[in-house]
Amino acid sequence: MQQFSERAIPFFGARAFARKLLEEANLLSARVHSAEAEMNGASASLAQLRAEVGQLTAERDLARQQLVMIGAVPLLDLDARRRELQTSVDALNEKVVSEQAEIAAERAAIQKEVAEARRTIVETRETALLQEVGIYEYRHPLTDALAYEEALDRLQNVIKAAAKKDGGAVLTATDWTVNGSKAEGSKMLREISKLMLRAFNAEADNLVRSLKPYKLDSAIERLKKVEDTIRKLGVTMNVRIADTYVQLRIDELKLTADFLQKQAEEKEAERQEREKLREEKKAQQEIERERAKLAKEMQHYQNALEAVTANGDVEGMQRLQEQIVEVNKAIESVDARAANTRAGYVYVISNLGSFGERMVKVGMTRRLDPMERIRELSDASVPFNFDVHALFFSDDAVGIEGAMHDRLSEFRVNGVNLRREFFRATPLEVKAHLGQLTGQLLEFRELAEAIEYRQSLQMRPSTSER
Repeated sequence: MQQFSERAIPFFGARAFARKLLEEANLLSARVHSAEAEMNGASASLAQLRAEVGQLTAERDLARQQLVMIGAVPLLDLDARRRELQTSVDALNEKVVSEQAEIAAERAAIQKEVAEARRTIVETRETALLQEVGIYEYRHPLTDALAYEEALDRLQNVIKAAAKKDGGAVLTATDWTVNGSKAEGSKMLREISKLMLRAFNAEADNLVRSLKPYKLDSAIERLKKVEDTIRKLGVTMNVRIADTYVQLRIDELKLTADFLQKQAEEKEAERQEREKLREEKKAQQEIERERAKLAKEMQHYQNALEAVTANGDVEGMQRLQEQIVEVNKAIESVDARAANTRAGYVYVISNLGSFGERMVKVGMTRRLDPMERIRELSDASVPFNFDVHALFFSDDAVGIEGAMHDRLSEFRVNGVNLRREFFRATPLEVKAHLGQLTGQLLEFRELAEAIEYRQSLQMRPSTSER
């Protein structure tokens, strides 16, 4: 402020000079306030720093106290304790490693025993063998079951000759002695050989008696295991079943399987042929009954014609002559059916309650009344009656049936027995093929009525009522 008093005040412009001094004074005042604010802020910061320093000091004192407490435990004792713990850990690690090695060795031994057991076990469960059954392949392709039976007789004679004394079925040591006696040693070898051969033959005979074609591989494997067991039991005296004799018994199993398979096939073929002959006989009987019926009807009309002719009834004569012409046509039709063994009805039927929606049977019958054949199929062997989707008469019903089976072959249920004429298809799918073969279908019912099946469903209690 002193510098203001020393400044000369001009005479002119005093007011302007005063305003300038006032502005400078205000500026200086503002700077003073700013400096004071900065000082106040610095004081607050200083107080905060002092508080932090106090806190750090307290933490330092606490740390010093802890160090003093730790220092009360001698460092030498801590090192000894650490070494003791490390020794325990090392010992424990060695024990774990040793136990792991023992466990690994035990597991390896168990796995070896399991593998050995599996090599000696033969799968004989029919359910497991049936899951693997495939199309049978003949080992000895012969013409019929009789040829297989004769071949079996010849082979069994060879087996009997080999099993006799000195037949070569059993091989033994030649220098075995008992108490220094070769005679006693030979006697023992003969007895052991006879015992082992009897055991082997008993197993082989049992396998032959119980053999089924699909169990052949299992039977052969079992017989080989028996031979291997006998060889191990007789290793001390070098007693074993000869390989040639084992092969004879294996050939017997193979030939027996072929014989059983061929026998089953021939029996099935005979059954099918009997069924075919029964069907043909029934069709022929129907034709004969129809012939007799038409002949009787013809005789009736002829007698009536003679009567009206004698009476001079022209109108009656004309009417009866027309009826006689119709009967003659019917007789000719029946005679044609009897002469043409390929004529008949092709039928498409289903059984919703028994087989479900996607299952149809496509067949043919030579019956004059095809529904009689379908009623026979709906016997007590199925729970519900068959429903008819199509009945188509043709002079070549056999050919149409065969063509339908060829077209539906990929849907055939039984691929082995082709007489089982069931196919996994809907009636609508079958209709398309039948229409292409016949040109037209006068009637085809796509929906199965299945009356008894649907009524049975209604009679069953609902799940909530059970």
